[in-house]
Amino acid sequence: MPKIKTNRGAAKRFRKSGTGKIRRNKAFTSHILTKKSTKRKRGLRQSTVVAPADAKNIARLIPYK
Repeated sequence: MPKIKTNRGAAKRFRKSGTGKIRRNKAFTSHILTKKSTKRKRGLRQSTVVAPADAKNIARLIPYK
């Protein structure tokens, strides 16, 4: 059976945690930061776990990561 190609766009956006969950970075951090509160920007720095509904599809895109 041939190897599966990793989706390179997904590989740059997602990574697996030690327990196998898929982690992602939060959006809305790149520009227009002056109107966002310090508390909000600090929260956006933290990574989070992908929703269970999306996790299965994303796991298929990054099979070896």
